Amino acid sequence: MTDRPDTDPAGIPGLLISAPSSGTGKTTVMLGLLRALAEDGLTVQPFKSGPDYIDPAFHRAAAGRASFNLDTWAMPAPLLAGIAGQARGADITVAEGSMGLYDGVATRGEEGFGSSAETALRLDWPVVLVLDVGGQAQSAAATALGFRLYNPDLPFAGVILNRCASPRHERLARLGMDRAGIEVLGVLPRRGDLTLPERHLGLIQAVEHPDLEAAIAGYASFLRAHVDLDRIRAAAAPATAFAPGALPSPPAQRIALAQDAAFSFTYPHILHGWRQAGAEILPFSPLADEPPAPDADLVWLPGGYPELHAGRLAAAQTYLTGLREHAQTRPVHGECGGYMALGRALIDKDGTRHAMAGLLGLVTSYETRKFHLGYRQATLGAPMPGFAKGARLRGHEFHYSTILDEPDAPLAQVADADGNPVPETGSARGHVTGTFFHLISEASA
Repeated sequence: MTDRPDTDPAGIPGLLISAPSSGTGKTTVMLGLLRALAEDGLTVQPFKSGPDYIDPAFHRAAAGRASFNLDTWAMPAPLLAGIAGQARGADITVAEGSMGLYDGVATRGEEGFGSSAETALRLDWPVVLVLDVGGQAQSAAATALGFRLYNPDLPFAGVILNRCASPRHERLARLGMDRAGIEVLGVLPRRGDLTLPERHLGLIQAVEHPDLEAAIAGYASFLRAHVDLDRIRAAAAPATAFAPGALPSPPAQRIALAQDAAFSFTYPHILHGWRQAGAEILPFSPLADEPPAPDADLVWLPGGYPELHAGRLAAAQTYLTGLREHAQTRPVHGECGGYMALGRALIDKDGTRHAMAGLLGLVTSYETRKFHLGYRQATLGAPMPGFAKGARLRGHEFHYSTILDEPDAPLAQVADADGNPVPETGSARGHVTGTFFHLISEASA
């Protein structure tokens, strides 16, 4: 990374939407709030706390402005500053937490343990806790009180009570919150249609939603009817001032980037940094049998869902020929799904074997499923685009596919957040490299 001055977000009021756990409805609250504030004429800057590459696309659809990840485990201070600085020009920032408010890893990373609470503390953003009150009433206040008191330094705006069954249920839940001194910013009645479609890695991609605009508009109307938007805006607080920040430098000048339903998982700050530094991003679609630009300096295959499209990828001969020709003289890199597509074969959930690009010897199986999830820290044993041998990288791995064969030289020594070695070392062969982890940043010295 190279330091580049960037405007810090000091003075722009912000909030963080979080919850005690996953599955409480915070994403639909986030999308409805983003759209409602934008409809009111505000320029809204969304963020996502943690290593999620699906939610930011939904945020962008709701707010009309690119969303960026903030990650205290994986990101050194200059990168956090550079990303936070993307709020310049906004009237308000709204961040969405991941998992539960205080959930993180056990071993400290670059700036912390990766929890949403750390993001809120780092930016001085008050927390709005989305609390599922289904199956309880006054007892919900004990949960809210525990979250407020667990870290007394954390700014706490109040709660939105979700999945309230009846007016009586609401009165009882509010009574508990009044006794605990917790401000209720809204109460959402139970509605079964306020869910987003999911698949094995969580939400479907925003581009795949059958009617995303109508869904987001519905969330906004629902929020308007049941949440006090004026009180939420009043609860937002100006962010902390940052020192000048930095975004990632591009690994090449002309970068052919696979972009379609099979390859879409790239962290927004990575691409934004490349473009801001003057790199040219040249999108192409393997599913449409498009080859990478013949004059590209680098081909980058991001993660996604190649296991759902393996037959089409195997049949896309124009794409495969162009990719193989590029790899003879210039670098190709793949992350997770892109790594799988660079291999010799991919076995789908039905056990059908599909030939992939064959630029690496990797064979992966989605039929033989195993859950791989967590932060990754890697030391490169060979160079990869943008980084020399010996570089220390931080990333995140999230997939179900299993490696059946990996005959190539390992790309890196890879460990989890606690330093325990993991077997997914990535691969290197000639001009081609690949990793199962998604790159977030280069580690600080």
